Amino acid sequence: MVPGAGSTTSEHSTLRVASLAAALLQLASVTARADEGGTPFWTSGQFASLAATPPSLGWSLALTAYGYDGNAGESLLTKGRAIVANANQRSQSLTMQPGYSPQTTLFGGQPFIGLSFGIGGNRVRGDVTLLPSGVQVSRSDTLYAGTDLYPFASLSWARGNDNWMAYTTGDIPVGAYRASRLANIGIGHAAIDAGGGYTYYDAKNGLEASAVAGVTYNWENTHTNYRNGLDSHLDWDASRFLTANWQAGVAGYLYYQLTGDSGSGAVLGPFKSRIAAIGPELGCQFIVGGQQWYANLRAYWEFWARNRYEGYAIFATLNIPLANASK
Repeated sequence: MVPGAGSTTSEHSTLRVASLAAALLQLASVTARADEGGTPFWTSGQFASLAATPPSLGWSLALTAYGYDGNAGESLLTKGRAIVANANQRSQSLTMQPGYSPQTTLFGGQPFIGLSFGIGGNRVRGDVTLLPSGVQVSRSDTLYAGTDLYPFASLSWARGNDNWMAYTTGDIPVGAYRASRLANIGIGHAAIDAGGGYTYYDAKNGLEASAVAGVTYNWENTHTNYRNGLDSHLDWDASRFLTANWQAGVAGYLYYQLTGDSGSGAVLGPFKSRIAAIGPELGCQFIVGGQQWYANLRAYWEFWARNRYEGYAIFATLNIPLANASK
């Protein structure tokens, strides 16, 4: 080691933290901000292959394992009652969605209703955190707890290779949330999201492409007097079944905040967040007990970030038919 190199690095780190603290103190009096904590209700990438195809009749269970690692860089984020600079988040969750699709059609489409819930873990670290009591350097919070509840309903139509789907979902804020923490599992407020999708699937040549778009309306987080703006999102994929069972392709998503945030807690202003991502996708369908199961694995690399985290996301899903309504 070069003599004095360690102290120089330490001095640079100290100066960087000091400048960040000064920036936080300066910006704390400004009115500007994006989705609270850089984390919206909608988890981008949750829709992918065959998204708009009608579901199997009867009861089903969908399992989703999710992992995320992202850094907000120079963007300031609001975490509860704190403002955080250079925030890093690592999160993981395992959710399940029991659902039911009856034989009865509605408006010519196949209905489906379900409810998602699960457990999650979240670790948030910030180089500098501005609290009501003052500036705190290098704070980190970790939490493992239950998620919010996510009701879901959809209608799907199929005609030849074309499939359409309309859906609505939302957030019932019963998951672990506390405004004094940097890390939370629930988002602390209610939300409703609605949209539609299209899937092209040609069983003869194995070609498949899907796109699902929607808009999220957020209620105010009464713990922080913060209200996210109107959010839009698009999940998409294009793939091909290489064999009768195995499928490979590419998937991606786009997220764009349409209106700024509001409320007395939005002390950083109407900054709108955005993100895009792309990555590989692998799917497999197989028979278990006479029923066709479907597994899907996809990974996303994020880019084009503004006012939110940017990093990597992984989804692993398993769709299990439980009982057929015709039996």
